[in-house]
Amino acid sequence: MPLLLPVAFAFLTGLTACGLVGTVLELACGRRLAFVEPYVSSDHVVRSLASAAFAGPFMLVNDAMAARRERRISLPGLLSCLSTAMLWALALGVVLLGLVFAIVPGTAAPAG
Repeated sequence: MPLLLPVAFAFLTGLTACGLVGTVLELACGRRLAFVEPYVSSDHVVRSLASAAFAGPFMLVNDAMAARRERRISLPGLLSCLSTAMLWALALGVVLLGLVFAIVPGTAAPAG
């Protein structure tokens, strides 16, 4: 149980960051978030990497749900995409919390 709390906090941190960045991108561009232009482009590699790193789980779920509605992937394929998005959100949360603990003075990683 002691390990569950930091893992859940990291997951929710990543999920929140992903949702916020994804929503801002959707509002700015006026399109559904996906791994397509204008979010991912070979002309703007750094912008594409940043948007994919932070909003990638949101993009993956949107693309997987659209593919499932069009019957292009099976249910196990959809579940695989959802699991990958959850792990991606967890990893994003771990990285963001690590950055906060490294940058903000007076914070320390939780003992455990």
